[in-house]
Amino acid sequence: MDSGLKRELEEKVSAGERLTREDGIALYDCDDLAWLGGLAHEVRTRKNGDVVHFNINRHLNMTNVCTASCAYCSFQRKPGEKDAYTMRIEEAVKLAKAMEGENLTELHIVNGLHPTLPWRYYPRSLSALKEALPETVSLKAFTATEIHHFEKISGMDASEILDVLIDSGLESLTGGGAEIFDWDVRQHIVDHDTHWEDWSRIHRLAHQKGLKTPCTMLYGHIEERRHRVDHVLRLRELQDETGGFQVFIPLRYQHDFVDMQDGKVRNTLQARTTMASGAEALKTFAVSRLLFDNVPHVKVFWVMHGVQTAQLALQHGADDMDGSVVEYKITHDADNYGTPDKLTREDLLDLIRDAGFRPVERNTRYEVIREYDGPDPERRESPQPMRV
Repeated sequence: MDSGLKRELEEKVSAGERLTREDGIALYDCDDLAWLGGLAHEVRTRKNGDVVHFNINRHLNMTNVCTASCAYCSFQRKPGEKDAYTMRIEEAVKLAKAMEGENLTELHIVNGLHPTLPWRYYPRSLSALKEALPETVSLKAFTATEIHHFEKISGMDASEILDVLIDSGLESLTGGGAEIFDWDVRQHIVDHDTHWEDWSRIHRLAHQKGLKTPCTMLYGHIEERRHRVDHVLRLRELQDETGGFQVFIPLRYQHDFVDMQDGKVRNTLQARTTMASGAEALKTFAVSRLLFDNVPHVKVFWVMHGVQTAQLALQHGADDMDGSVVEYKITHDADNYGTPDKLTREDLLDLIRDAGFRPVERNTRYEVIREYDGPDPERRESPQPMRV
């Protein structure tokens, strides 16, 4: 990138001027990651200061049985497969109760698209979980793809479905099912029919009903950088309309390491793909933060990036490090490159301080639960956030 274009982009960012599609592509083409990270960090600091948010959450996947066979997915199983499972509601409640220690504030629920489970299973599950868990635990459940599936099996429309789920305790949808919206890519990676039109329709409805939701992008597979820019700009336009997205979460595509051990390679993309490098991940966070000017937070999901890359992402636009997680099967069913199953509250505090930031514990709605001290100023060579 020539110095003139750099100056032009710096001036736009400093003035708070919205970046264009062409700007986004130019930023991805820039090889100066330190400059790009500094620019994104300026925006991140303007929005969130020296804070890094986190929460204490757990993930619950009540079934891995799925009608779809998405090309990137190692989680799905077909009925009758040896390790296919579907929990009874009582089992899900028992598992959730076992997870509730350490002042849990969020239960994150995502499932396969089960071909025979009745629609009522889902609101009944939420009601049972809500009754069993403390009031402080928010139920963040179901992708837009799952809501679209519920429309088909219930005969109800998404508006009615959301009303029932909200009455049953739903406080937020999850952001999954987005992958990459551009059809030239999507038709090769997705094996269900929830595409941009339905994904955006369902989140728009959720926002109209007062729910705040996350949004995601799966990157680092067969897409090109221009597809990532297009993806973010679609979400930015929807955010202009609804204001309902709280956080954007770039998700790093994973190869299928573990399932090869059972002789099945469920990830049919990996023969022609390489996973995104750490530098590419940091570039994706930086460009996303710069383009997505109307979303308050950018989250680095440490399970998909590793804790060291996650710490670096905090210097490249991210201000949220997700939570304690524990057994995120959708990633851990594919990945064996070293991410832990769990980070405790103390682990997260140490990682955030070690990166030079001040930890703030939040709930699902990004309401502050507790603010913590930042890095020890007496510590020799105390880490500091990137200066802007």
